[in-house]
Amino acid sequence: MRCAVAILILLAIVGCGTRYETELPLSSVPTGWRQRGYASWYGPKFHGRKTASGEIFNMYSMTAAHKTLPLGTYVKVTNLKNGKSVVVKINDRGPYVRGRIIDLSYAAAKKLGMIRDGVVPVEIVVLGKPEEESYKFNLLHFGYYYVQVGAFKDWFNAINVAKKLKRARLPVEIRPVSYKGERLYRVLVGPYTRFGAKKVAHRLRKRGYSVRIWKD
Repeated sequence: MRCAVAILILLAIVGCGTRYETELPLSSVPTGWRQRGYASWYGPKFHGRKTASGEIFNMYSMTAAHKTLPLGTYVKVTNLKNGKSVVVKINDRGPYVRGRIIDLSYAAAKKLGMIRDGVVPVEIVVLGKPEEESYKFNLLHFGYYYVQVGAFKDWFNAINVAKKLKRARLPVEIRPVSYKGERLYRVLVGPYTRFGAKKVAHRLRKRGYSVRIWKD
């Protein structure tokens, strides 16, 4: 009897959301793995700093920090308060606050409608990593195509274009890249399916923008 009770208690612990805050085998997290807990977000204070992956943190990119998931993993995050979802890439470590399972970039948090709340309950679903076949399927399913609307040497020029696109109610990101030894800031609209990206690109060309489609 005592053994049966002990097993039931163990199963209850394994089933709860905090179970996954223990260490995970970084090389064997399966596609479809789920986790529930609380999400927070980070922005201006960390913008421009190096992340655990070596990438520069860009608050306008769709990225996130997680304690144990392999860096480079893409996950779908759903805000359980309003049902909104986003797909982000894990490129940093954290958050280091008890009960929180993921720290989202400003751009991802905004799409989830959680900027004002700051902390919301979420569910995470692992989609995979770029080199995995399962990830390629999910990439097509969730639509990771972007429309580039310019690449600028001047950060403020990129910001000005991004603001105009946001006023048109388009989802915008700014990503720094190195090109021929120079730092450029790419203004990207998306993500979309391939068909959706083509439609948006056509719309923007009609408005006078010089655009190209990128697959992330």
